[in-house]
Amino acid sequence: MLNNRYVRTVIFSHVLLQLGIWVRNLAILLYVTDLNNNDPHYVSLISVAEFAPIFIFAIIGGTFADRWQPKRTMVGCDLLSAFSVIIVIVALMYGSWYSLLVGTFFSAMLSQFSQPSAMKLFKQHVPAEQLQGVMAMFQSLMAVFMVIGPLVGTFIYQHYGIVISLILTGIMFLGSALVLLLLPNALKPSSELHAELKADFKKELVDGLKYVWANRSLRVLSATFAVTGLGAGFVQPLTLFIVIENLGKDKSFLQWLLMANGASMLLGGLVTMVLAKKVKPQTLLAMGLLVSTCCTIGVGWSSNITLTLIFQVVNGFFYPCIHIGIQTLVMRNTESAFVGRVGGVITPIFMGMMVIGMSLAGYLKDTFSLITVFAASGGLFLIGILFLSPLLQKNSTAERRSNSFSK
Repeated sequence: MLNNRYVRTVIFSHVLLQLGIWVRNLAILLYVTDLNNNDPHYVSLISVAEFAPIFIFAIIGGTFADRWQPKRTMVGCDLLSAFSVIIVIVALMYGSWYSLLVGTFFSAMLSQFSQPSAMKLFKQHVPAEQLQGVMAMFQSLMAVFMVIGPLVGTFIYQHYGIVISLILTGIMFLGSALVLLLLPNALKPSSELHAELKADFKKELVDGLKYVWANRSLRVLSATFAVTGLGAGFVQPLTLFIVIENLGKDKSFLQWLLMANGASMLLGGLVTMVLAKKVKPQTLLAMGLLVSTCCTIGVGWSSNITLTLIFQVVNGFFYPCIHIGIQTLVMRNTESAFVGRVGGVITPIFMGMMVIGMSLAGYLKDTFSLITVFAASGGLFLIGILFLSPLLQKNSTAERRSNSFSK
């Protein structure tokens, strides 16, 4: 797969992006909690700034990804992200820490135009039998940065402060744009394709929604996304309070929980890459959600450092099953012309519910307790498996027919 020029270039770009994002996110989290005495409502606000743009702009970005040239879109987004960091630094020097949230929001918004373009490149230039393996490679890359990202981000912030952290983030974004310039230029579209690209934007948007609704597999995934997104949103901002309240540690200990999760995610990604061709993607997804159910409840309940780390490790090991299963199901059930729009329809379902969950997380923690919120999250993951059952039954029926035919 790495012999493919498109895969190799996009992955190298993604390395720089991930490094910049981790440095920025850890620095902002630690800086804002230092200013506001670990207030859970402000932690929730940071998470909303990171994820709300995915809900708001994913469907728009996905539709434009099907119209624009992927290379130009990706390079332009990275350059704008780098420029936005400069604006944030200037605003921060004048005492406005809220500019950190605005900058994060803007960068996350741009990613909703860039990411679907990368998926479109893969759909166009990667053989179908390698798509699941490419998705597994991306998941493994995310896991690598789950290991080194928290360590690097925490180290840079604690030793050099918020301004240097943001400067390094801007440099990484700029580097990603320069790497993407190495991609071959797109061929001039045919007259038929050119006419399609000039089609009415609103019509393309509606066509994407209709396409998802008409496809049973994509409808099932949408329902699964909705409940699991809400569950993920409940706990995403509260991991910091597992460290502070359940484990009685300083907030800098968060990096070790994230690193343990990321290291196991890396190993799980490698194992899943080997198994990906032998296991159906819907089975991978269901298995990952089942483990997430158990481990999420366990993390909320545990007050023992070793046990919490074990839950994090197990959860991280099976997380690639969720990511790879989802991406493969979407890619396999979507025609090339609709890849961006389908991603733009399904992703906001997950992210919209996740943003709702994150917005409620601080309030729910204050009203109830950490264990209650984490248990509710685990219950929602379990409901997600139930919604996925039509695809699992379809898988079993297909296998029985195949066996009957072979006999």
